Amino acid sequence: MMINDSKQFREIIPYKGPILGIDLGTKRIGMAISDINQKIASPFKVEESKNFSEILNVLKKIRIDRDICSVIVGDPINMDGSIGPKSQSSRSFVNNLSKEINIPILLWDERLTTVSAERSLLEADISRKKRQQIIDKIAASIILQSFLDYLNTKK
Repeated sequence: MMINDSKQFREIIPYKGPILGIDLGTKRIGMAISDINQKIASPFKVEESKNFSEILNVLKKIRIDRDICSVIVGDPINMDGSIGPKSQSSRSFVNNLSKEINIPILLWDERLTTVSAERSLLEADISRKKRQQIIDKIAASIILQSFLDYLNTKK
């Protein structure tokens, strides 16, 4: 079920259980998973962007295998706060996902997360080729950690 309000989302998700973070891209989808206590986000994996049904199958398997209790999807809102084509695409993805997976799903503002991920990887002196392979799951972990920080300051 898609929840539009972060306060309401916080109230309905289980107190414990892993949360899946997703960074949607046109070429790749990055994923991160929290620990069971919902404190720490860890980069998990990157999947090539495929059609929705293939991605749905991957997400359903992860949900079962990792006992995921809720999902955070990055919402690439424009810097001025407006909704652009990428944000519309994320919203459409979440709307479709919520029809197929019956757990709470929240869109979370992801402005500048990819820039932050890129900067971190550059500072760590990671090669360009390696950065391209992992940046999406790093961005997903930044998105998820941002939500977890919010979640844990409000408990």
